[in-house]
Amino acid sequence: MSSAPARRFLNPATPPTLFTLVCLAAIGALAMNMFLPSLPNMAKSFGVEYAVIQLSVTLFLAMNAVMQVFIGPMSDRFGRRPIVIASLGLFCIATLGTLVAPTAETFLACRMAQAAVVAGLVLSRAAVRDMYDASKAASVIGYVTMCMAIVPMLGPMLGGWLETQFGWISNFWVMLVVGLAVLILAIFDMGETNQNRSASMAAQFRSYPELFRARRFWAYCISAGSTVGAYFAYLGGAAFIGTSVFDLSPAVLGIYFGAPAVGYAVGNGLSGLLSERFGINRMITMGAILSCGGMLMAFALFQMPNPIPLSFFGPVVLVGLGNGMTLPNATAGMMSVRPHLAGSASGIGGTIMTGGGAILAAVTGAVLVPGMGAEPLILIMLASSSLPFACMWYITRREARLHAAD
Repeated sequence: MSSAPARRFLNPATPPTLFTLVCLAAIGALAMNMFLPSLPNMAKSFGVEYAVIQLSVTLFLAMNAVMQVFIGPMSDRFGRRPIVIASLGLFCIATLGTLVAPTAETFLACRMAQAAVVAGLVLSRAAVRDMYDASKAASVIGYVTMCMAIVPMLGPMLGGWLETQFGWISNFWVMLVVGLAVLILAIFDMGETNQNRSASMAAQFRSYPELFRARRFWAYCISAGSTVGAYFAYLGGAAFIGTSVFDLSPAVLGIYFGAPAVGYAVGNGLSGLLSERFGINRMITMGAILSCGGMLMAFALFQMPNPIPLSFFGPVVLVGLGNGMTLPNATAGMMSVRPHLAGSASGIGGTIMTGGGAILAAVTGAVLVPGMGAEPLILIMLASSSLPFACMWYITRREARLHAAD
């Protein structure tokens, strides 16, 4: 299982190539953050408060969480390929809806339907776990996410430029074109990787207690969820910080917005290189140290007179670096606790990650009010980044006790 299966590009009879896995994972990131620098002007365009249009982030994340409950088990039952193709088709239809939405309410409904694109991320991870063992899977996931990390880095920059040149609606035209391209790619290159499908959906859901009773699964889920939560809190609050605290234009804000992705790409590269050598638990711990260090640095810089944009956006590069080391390893860990339930584990874990992220994004939007500065967002991200320490401490102690009992 640890050796790479034979793969041929644009051959649906063989497993997907690395390029296809990267595209499947990346399109969700594009749909998430490309338009974020446009949020203030979108609110003006629809004639609503910023908090209303910010729901396009929160509701998108919430629907991501709900859909993953079903996407994982359905892929364990019916296969990865048909679920990916159907979900991408729904994403394209929903994106077309955002282009013609006459009101903010209709737009938000279409944004919720766009969340179907999460199948690309969930099932690209499950496909990797189908093909490789735990440590190798963490390494491959690291390389996949390293390659796709260019989207969170460049997406907001492109989105800010597009709004300046053509208006915010151009972001969603680009999403539609990219969605159609990835759909065609999946049809011709997403070969089936799930060779051990469950007998029925009922049998699949009956297996959930087996997964839920595994304490290591929950430790890895919380580690992944808190890591993602810090980033989603950033997504929910960075636009407000950039405009209200530093008065940045959409184009300049788009450049700063990609700061975590710079570190994330490097962190994922380190995961690809080092996960097999150091193991997933050590990599998660090292990532958490870096993320917390970044937020402590940001907090210290904001205690000085006249902070500048780099006082906030500079340290979040370290958060991205830590996330890039933590997330691939936590994801591989939760899918490896019960390998025969890899799809379900990926879906449930993804639900926890995005559900927690949606909550943190909503909390962030609620606490950020004019005059507060960046400290509330920094403290939320710091608290979320610290949880993997407790989880890895628990796993390490538990494994030590079990080893001593043997």
